Amino acid sequence: MSELKTAFEEAQAAVKTLAERPDNQMLLQLYAFYKQATDGDVSGERPGMMDFINRAKYDAWDKLKGTGSDSAMQSYIDVVKGLLAQ
Repeated sequence: MSELKTAFEEAQAAVKTLAERPDNQMLLQLYAFYKQATDGDVSGERPGMMDFINRAKYDAWDKLKGTGSDSAMQSYIDVVKGLLAQ
């Protein structure tokens, strides 16, 4: 397993130990980086107007289209490190 993959998995575990829940924008950012790192570009139809949460998740992920898996993993790690430092 690569160092980056190990650090990514450690960041996933560390984010669950945060004393305070991050705000919704930060959670969307984490979700998008995670999905881009693990699943690649967004696929499927954009959720309907009344499905606010899933639509926001889709849109956040869609903004990362074309971002490589390693880059998304590193971004996820960087965001988690920032949260842990607060």
